[in-house]
Amino acid sequence: MDLQTRITLTTGIALLACALAVVGVQAYAAGRARRQALVDRLTATGQITGGGGRRRRFADLDRRLRRTKPGKQLELRLAATGLDVTPGEFFVYMLVTVAGLWLIGQATLAPFFGPIAGLLGIWAAVQFLNWQRQKRIEKFINQLPELARILANAAHAGLAMRTAIGLAAEELEAPAGEELAKVSNQLALGASMDDALGELAERLPSRELVVLVTTLVLSNRAGGQVVSALRNLTETLEERKETRREVRTQLSQVSMTSYAVPVLGVGSLFLMNGVKDGALDRMTGSPVGQAAVLIAFGLYAVGFILIRRLSRIDV
Repeated sequence: MDLQTRITLTTGIALLACALAVVGVQAYAAGRARRQALVDRLTATGQITGGGGRRRRFADLDRRLRRTKPGKQLELRLAATGLDVTPGEFFVYMLVTVAGLWLIGQATLAPFFGPIAGLLGIWAAVQFLNWQRQKRIEKFINQLPELARILANAAHAGLAMRTAIGLAAEELEAPAGEELAKVSNQLALGASMDDALGELAERLPSRELVVLVTTLVLSNRAGGQVVSALRNLTETLEERKETRREVRTQLSQVSMTSYAVPVLGVGSLFLMNGVKDGALDRMTGSPVGQAAVLIAFGLYAVGFILIRRLSRIDV
């Protein structure tokens, strides 16, 4: 093989390698883009967590926890709160909080109060999730009149309900925008209108949302005057929004009282131990004293629950 043939062969191989490299880079970029689009879509529909690209901690624990029934329930609760936390992360954070409160209660009060402080940590974690979920529901309810108005205008313009939901997801802020984006992505993946809206009503349960979902589902099934129905519903939701605000303002003092009752009880323990050091150790050193402490905590819990129940008014 002469020199000119070798040069030609080498040049051809180099050009072929460059062409294959370019094709490989393009295939890698396209695959990465499709993977990211799939992750974004599944994240928006709530099937996986991890929005924002944040690196997740405790991945092994999270996978194992999701396979259990309590883990699935915890995942649903976290999805309803809108928090960017996985079930595994929340479980570890709760354990750290419980351990810290256990040690603090045992060190500052008496060893008997360590387990009680740990149970209070679990209760506080559950209450925190309920508070975040209720806060998100209230914010979503306040956005329902604007949501109904956007859907009515889109329907009046001749847009399909699927398109109207996608338009509302772009127009509204969180949490309504995020939740409607999940519904829109579920519809794009082939879910029915009934199932997608039904899951939305399960994530953020409220009477107002149930009425809106029922209106949309019935109009999607049987047709009818959806524009007039949505506009009438908009006026009704505006009135209910004002009524809920007035009721919440009137009951704010009662709500603060329900939390002040257990706080006063726990504060009295610190006061008692501060007045006379070691008083709680002596009091909880006998079965009678331990029973008295447990009964007192039980009465405070009953008082908290009763005040919350009596001050709850469904509008």
